[in-house]
Amino acid sequence: MPMAGIFSGLEISASGMRAQRIRQNAISSNLANAETSRTADGGPYRRQFVVFTADSDRRDVRLLNKVRALGGTQTENGHLPIPPANFPRDERFFGNGVSVAEIREDSRPPKMVYDPVHPDADENGYVAMPNVNIIEEMTDMIAATRAYEANVTAFNATKSMAMQALQL
Repeated sequence: MPMAGIFSGLEISASGMRAQRIRQNAISSNLANAETSRTADGGPYRRQFVVFTADSDRRDVRLLNKVRALGGTQTENGHLPIPPANFPRDERFFGNGVSVAEIREDSRPPKMVYDPVHPDADENGYVAMPNVNIIEEMTDMIAATRAYEANVTAFNATKSMAMQALQL
């Protein structure tokens, strides 16, 4: 494995941690505004959710192409041979990481709650409340936290392997 593989592993884990942090921020915003019936735009708060996509930067594939251009070269002492350009590789298996494509508003309608004394009640006494389900948000928060922890574990494992390789 070229040295770039170790660093791309760290980059992939870091991108996962960044994405899950943004997801946790969106969930926190949803929980904080679960009772907000009036926003600056008018109407109740709308639940937000994060859309992930595979990172299209493909840094490691670009690096692989640079390595291929070097051919089958080695260091002065014959260490770390770089595979020749014709060495078979499948670029589909090179990691990309993850990035946040966008943060969308949930299209579900607001919850209508009967509360005739509420200042935002309509003529029938109903108030449009946010389309935030506390149980759903807490479940998403747990999933985002676990995904973040998994990325931390992968990051630390990769770091540990690199440190052990340096001790050889």
